[in-house]
Amino acid sequence: MFLQSLSLQYFKNYEKADVSFCNHFNCLVGMNGSGKTNILDAIHYLSTTKSAFHSLDAQSICHKGKYFVVNGVFEKLDKIHQIHCSLKKNSRKTFKVDEAEYDKLSEHVGKFPVVLIAPNDDELIRESNETRRKFFDSIISQYDLSYLQALIKYNHLLKQRNALLKKMNEAGKVDAIMLDTYNQPMIQLCVEIAKKRMAFIEEFLPHLQSNYDRISDKKERVSIIYQTKVLSTDFEQQYAKGTQKDLITQRTNLGIHRDEYLFEIDDYLIKKFGSQGQQKSLLISLKLAQFEFVKSHLGITPLLLLDDIFDKLDDARISQLMSIIGSDDFGQVFVTDAREERTRSLLEGKFEPMKIFRVEHNTIEELT
Repeated sequence: MFLQSLSLQYFKNYEKADVSFCNHFNCLVGMNGSGKTNILDAIHYLSTTKSAFHSLDAQSICHKGKYFVVNGVFEKLDKIHQIHCSLKKNSRKTFKVDEAEYDKLSEHVGKFPVVLIAPNDDELIRESNETRRKFFDSIISQYDLSYLQALIKYNHLLKQRNALLKKMNEAGKVDAIMLDTYNQPMIQLCVEIAKKRMAFIEEFLPHLQSNYDRISDKKERVSIIYQTKVLSTDFEQQYAKGTQKDLITQRTNLGIHRDEYLFEIDDYLIKKFGSQGQQKSLLISLKLAQFEFVKSHLGITPLLLLDDIFDKLDDARISQLMSIIGSDDFGQVFVTDAREERTRSLLEGKFEPMKIFRVEHNTIEELT
């Protein structure tokens, strides 16, 4: 699978842009703030229906425009597909594949997979468990639609149950029958989701370790600890007993939304005891494992987006990463870099075919 061309209208800093890509290495060079990352985000939209960097779609509309349009032409399994994403201010987002609009955007997830390695990936280590849950949920959802549907349903019920808890707290009266209409389906969804998360980690971990070995020369053993109360034998009883606390706090305190993922290196928490180099190696290994995992489950080679990684890695890790992604296991790759000469020295003559584009003044120009 590869992206043949991209067309933008009023998307972020671009009033209008059209660009055609090659099927292997595509390098976007230009000063910081020129819009290189916005090109990657447009590709991310076409793959996932949403931005990789903003939670609100309206933030992707150019300040001079009242809407944005992102169109892409993909070749997948010898067939050409036209993907369209657009949004008008104060309107619903439109998403189409080959002129057909989805009933639900979730139906698109996993059809045109992408993996992004970006500077803010360190949030997976530094930030809350919610960040790690979202990361792993996004991987599972790309190959297991029933998981995604269960997750969407659970989050909907969770929002409703929390609203009910707040209402009962304010009224000073508990409606046990009404609460039970949420409790039973949520408990069932919790067990279904937790079992799939546990099975995923068991399958994912060997991919993570093998990639970490390649990045770090087999120096340490890494692991992911999945912690959940859902799979305990008395979870349903715990859930019932927690109602009083739920009423006081006005939120649901047990469930898969409280699950935790911990990254360890040689049995120590990498967040507390890992060096900067070890943390960077783990982050790269996570994304490469994601790439392998999605590819093996979907039978499609994802697009790989590398955003400003040369400034964040030392020369040894850059060399190791380039040698890995230069293999036949990888397909189309997009790289951004603020220094054109560095990109040329690292990639020219080593990866073919390759295109270099200069991004400046809100335009994209292909270089020779």
